Amino acid sequence: MRWLWVVALVAPACTVPYNSTAGSTGDGDNGDRAPCTPQHGSLGTEVLLLCPEGEAEWRRGGTVLGTSPAPGLALPNASLAHEGHYSCHHPVTGETWATICLRLGYPPSPPAIECWASSYPQAVNCSWGLSPDPLLDTDFVATYRHGADTGECTLTGPQSCSFGDLQVFSLTPYELNVTARNPLGAASGVLPFLLENIIKPDPPEALRVSPIPGEPQKLLLEWNPPSSWPFPEYFPLHYCIRYSRDNNSVPTTVGPYELTSHTLTDLEPGSLHHIQVAAKDITDSGEFSAWSPPASGTPWVGL
Repeated sequence: MRWLWVVALVAPACTVPYNSTAGSTGDGDNGDRAPCTPQHGSLGTEVLLLCPEGEAEWRRGGTVLGTSPAPGLALPNASLAHEGHYSCHHPVTGETWATICLRLGYPPSPPAIECWASSYPQAVNCSWGLSPDPLLDTDFVATYRHGADTGECTLTGPQSCSFGDLQVFSLTPYELNVTARNPLGAASGVLPFLLENIIKPDPPEALRVSPIPGEPQKLLLEWNPPSSWPFPEYFPLHYCIRYSRDNNSVPTTVGPYELTSHTLTDLEPGSLHHIQVAAKDITDSGEFSAWSPPASGTPWVGL
């Protein structure tokens, strides 16, 4: 890891992202399940099932579909209802010439990629999606480039990956390339980004709300930095607070504050308040985390 120390302090507002408190694989038949040759086709197109001989009788499971001339059986405007187990036979003797297991779907589209750094500066996490869903088994290869350096983004799930050895404060963009491949084709997507622009901490943890004895309009809030943020002493966070009363009042947002505790004042005495906290890199790089799970409390009520 190569670190270049730069300090750029600003006074941001608390703008936090809002968050509120494979196709058919059936054979389509009940007939014989003899070993078959897989064939894939694109939905909505004409799919041709090939028979190695000439004119043949075609069957789907135990159902005779009819006789078709060479080169095979054409399925116009193929839909998921056409998936299944097909076989071609000698039209007189019934000898089996070929068996086919048909699967239908789409070639992959270029992956739509998203990357974020919730454990800055240790790692970048990325995920991606395909639209439409190809409905077929699809493999992915993910790599990154930074200047002349290249490397593998290690898969962490079916459509996610992570990579480290990051160069902080670099003005050279990173590029993540994801290639999707299935039996009908392949497509690639590329996402360029500056590392500091994708910083997004996980939400703060262990939020605690306590009344303050003798203070009927105050609540003490305490929380921990996200455990996934590895070096809070070197890369500190600041925090925004959102709170509302129990009668569905419009939430109030205050901050940012650099400490992991804060006293809310001028609260309505005796009212239950619901509080959430969000975190952001103190240099205002990237974006705020999602809001923490809410915690609730009521100011001190004298006896």
